[in-house]
Amino acid sequence: MRRLNLPEQAWRKSSYSDDEGPACVEAQPTPDAQVAIGDSKSRPRGALVFGPLTWATFVRAVTRDQLTTTVPFMVG
Repeated sequence: MRRLNLPEQAWRKSSYSDDEGPACVEAQPTPDAQVAIGDSKSRPRGALVFGPLTWATFVRAVTRDQLTTTVPFMVG
């Protein structure tokens, strides 16, 4: 799901992004307990929104270097 017009002050930059690079991934919680993920250089395009379980599963797979096509993800 895509969401537009999220509060500017609620974005948190990825710890892997720096101020000198052109790309920056940002995240923020939404009032309905979702997680919004967006691109700092393209905020007007909106953000992708994921349920907390889906987001936690994705983050766990990435941090364990287990992100493969066999990991079941459901956008919700």
